[in-house]
Amino acid sequence: MGFYPQPNLWQCGPFALKHALVMLGILADENKITEIAGTRWWYGSDEFQLAKAAHRFNCDLRFIRRFEPEKARLELISYLRRGIPVLLCVQEWSHWVTAVKEEKGKFIILDSEKKSVLSILSWRDLRETWIHHERDDRDKTAIQTILDFHPVIPRFRVRTKARFSVARARYLLKPSNRGFARLWNEYLGDLLNLCRPHTPRSQNFISLGEFLRRHEAMIVDQVDLWHGWIERSQAKRILNHLHFVADTYGLVLPSQDEKRGIAGITAILTLWAASEYGVLPVYQAPPKMKRR
Repeated sequence: MGFYPQPNLWQCGPFALKHALVMLGILADENKITEIAGTRWWYGSDEFQLAKAAHRFNCDLRFIRRFEPEKARLELISYLRRGIPVLLCVQEWSHWVTAVKEEKGKFIILDSEKKSVLSILSWRDLRETWIHHERDDRDKTAIQTILDFHPVIPRFRVRTKARFSVARARYLLKPSNRGFARLWNEYLGDLLNLCRPHTPRSQNFISLGEFLRRHEAMIVDQVDLWHGWIERSQAKRILNHLHFVADTYGLVLPSQDEKRGIAGITAILTLWAASEYGVLPVYQAPPKMKRR
């Protein structure tokens, strides 16, 4: 799981909700969301189906409608600045995307219709795709502009939220990082088993950057030795990806868990090396020679 395009034309709703949930540190599979929502290929998903699925993950999907673009923009920004992802139904209500960040007039959008998934849009571009046009019931000659948006509000105290930025989005948009973006959820899932969210009350902790400064060379040396040979630059790339995700979610290691962190990161890197390069049998007696 991670940031990758939808495989069809009708699953954009479950993908958009999945992207909103992972911003809140919730790992959900789009196929599970599809099943819960009752999404169908001939119809897709509406806000009521997605609200039903969000509720299963202990979140509320709110419905907000505005008719003035500037009011809609300000309200959208207010939610994003509180770390609340927002689902938008765009392209004349035919497609779902997720807004996750606003920074200096730029909006980071997760759009499963696009190959890269991540997009950085100006307000002008976002407004153009977001506005829905409909005839006014009171004046059939007038066209009404409608902007609907759906904040995903957790019902629980969120452990950690993604702190995306334009710079981070641009990093993930690099062609060389597409594979990393597709595996975003796997990296996050591994880190949530090792790290803790940094809070104002956190004491005696180290960032993953400091942890790697202290121990990266030793970990890579040991995995290289135990395996027999690994591409060290690729191993360090895996560690850099872990560092990037940890910083995005504000995850740190309690100081008392530093040794556990060494064991955990080494195990992750060892499994990667085995899957990437294969391994010979370990601790097995050689086969007995048959007597003639």
